[in-house]
Amino acid sequence: MQNIIKLITVSLLVFILGIFYLSLNRSSNYDTKFLVGNKIADIELKSLQNEKFFTNDDFKNNKYTLINFWASWCAPCRVEHPYLMMLSKHQHLKILGINFKDKKINALKFLEELGDPYHYLAKDSFGKQSVNFGIYGIPESILIDNKFKILKKIIGPLNEKDLEEIKEIIKS
Repeated sequence: MQNIIKLITVSLLVFILGIFYLSLNRSSNYDTKFLVGNKIADIELKSLQNEKFFTNDDFKNNKYTLINFWASWCAPCRVEHPYLMMLSKHQHLKILGINFKDKKINALKFLEELGDPYHYLAKDSFGKQSVNFGIYGIPESILIDNKFKILKKIIGPLNEKDLEEIKEIIKS
């Protein structure tokens, strides 16, 4: 009986150590690079301002759409905002702002204070829609073409380098 208990204990210990060892060799970085080149899923987002829903039909006539996840409580979102304002002036680019887990009044106050770069303004009150886009934090942005193909994914706030890369893509 004692040998069986020792065998079970050793087996359990080997199993636990094996799982621990395997987990050490796995990358814990969340990588969404595989999304570039793929098409985004069907879009169905509720407007932040009214009861309207946005679907793929709302974006199919845009040459390019930049989908930007943001919130009023997000400090890096304030950092990237001037870049969004610059991008909003480009003729072939429309920006879809998806307000993430935020209060409507705070989101609208944020845009009133800093300017509104968004051609479309939607909300993801509970963070469920962001999962469909491979978003795991904000700010994040996804550049798509009119065929809904992902051309670029930016994790974190937009910066000067991202601005130039996006301009180069929409120029070509």
